[in-house]
Amino acid sequence: MSSTSLRSRGSVTARGIALLAASSLVLAACGGGADDPKKDDAAASSDAAGGAGTGAAGERDLTLKVGTVLPQTGNLAFLGPPEEAGVMLAAQDINEADAGIKVEVTYGDSGDTDNKAYATTVPQLLNAGVSVIVGAASSGVSKLFLDEVTAAGVLMISPANTSPDFTDWNDQGLYWRTAPSDLLQGEVLGNLVASDGRETVGILYINDAYGTGLEAAFKEAYEAAGGKVVASESYNVGDTTFDAQLSSLTAAAPDAMVLITFDEIKTILPALGQAKVDTSKLYFVDGNIADYSETMKKPSLKGSKGTQPGPALADDFLERMNTAWIDSGKKELTDLNYAGESYDAVILTALAALAANSTDGKEIASKMQEVSGGSGEGEKATEFKAAAKIITDGGVVDWDGPSGPVTFNDKGDPTEATIGIYEYQDDNSLKRIN
Repeated sequence: MSSTSLRSRGSVTARGIALLAASSLVLAACGGGADDPKKDDAAASSDAAGGAGTGAAGERDLTLKVGTVLPQTGNLAFLGPPEEAGVMLAAQDINEADAGIKVEVTYGDSGDTDNKAYATTVPQLLNAGVSVIVGAASSGVSKLFLDEVTAAGVLMISPANTSPDFTDWNDQGLYWRTAPSDLLQGEVLGNLVASDGRETVGILYINDAYGTGLEAAFKEAYEAAGGKVVASESYNVGDTTFDAQLSSLTAAAPDAMVLITFDEIKTILPALGQAKVDTSKLYFVDGNIADYSETMKKPSLKGSKGTQPGPALADDFLERMNTAWIDSGKKELTDLNYAGESYDAVILTALAALAANSTDGKEIASKMQEVSGGSGEGEKATEFKAAAKIITDGGVVDWDGPSGPVTFNDKGDPTEATIGIYEYQDDNSLKRIN
């Protein structure tokens, strides 16, 4: 699998557009300048915790309180089960390792920007004394409580935030994410649509941080590849009818449509079928790509494609995660979006806590880049128990998990990521094709 290198966090190279096979991308690990508040605060915390790359040997006895703010309700509720399952398996692996740290997880609902479940969940978690908050899935939701969390000195790590806006957020070095910026997904999607020979497209996108960011990234990449966006229509969170937007898109007669939505897709797809739109020429994104074989028999999506960050998950990981999830009284997982990223989010924070020998949010943050392999030239590890032993033996670890190497830069972004390409089959199930 080929890879491309992005020259900076804010631009997509034309070279990347030319390579459809490049669903695996490596970002240039460029740091902030001297006036980068995230870099300065992280460096100060690192000094307080003993400095990056300085492992201290010895036993640990830590209890890390983790709270999740993930979607149990709202327009991203389908992402909740795989994300919570990833968190659950990570906690299980950490606790079974008996490596000097235990994790206690409190699961909470983020909801969406319409029902605002996060407004109740976040204060409850902060009052409970959590050191780490995992979430939210939605970039728009995270923006609404990120400052509240960091002001409390709590580390926040999202498995699914993809808005480019977070890269330069003044978060005191406390915000991290295991999902790549949509500059990547937009590039791969634009490349895919152009390489499929679609000369014109129409775009329907949700008017929030996620939708506007991904729409812009896709448009830049697609037009750089020679394509033309003939119509682009937005809708707002909470909207239930999309007739005006779909009429505008169909009137433009594009070769294909790009749908940047969340759960609203379940209303949009039947409407497209009724309008006699060719639903074999649709393109989905991580906010709506799912297995619809059991929930939506019509319209047929056969031939339509989409993108989802993350490598293919190993069979052993999937089996262990599903077992943990089912044993907790839940139904078998049907979608796996961001499961690996959620697992890695918890593992990385636990390793950083071990490295800092602390459950203080800022001290954990001071070791996040190090344990991810972004600094410190650590020893590779892919299992938590082995990774923890490296730390307690006085070494530096470089964690590579089910979502990939991660490798944080000093802005809290992963500098290595894979974007998978999927295609719908006869029964509206999904098959990964790259």
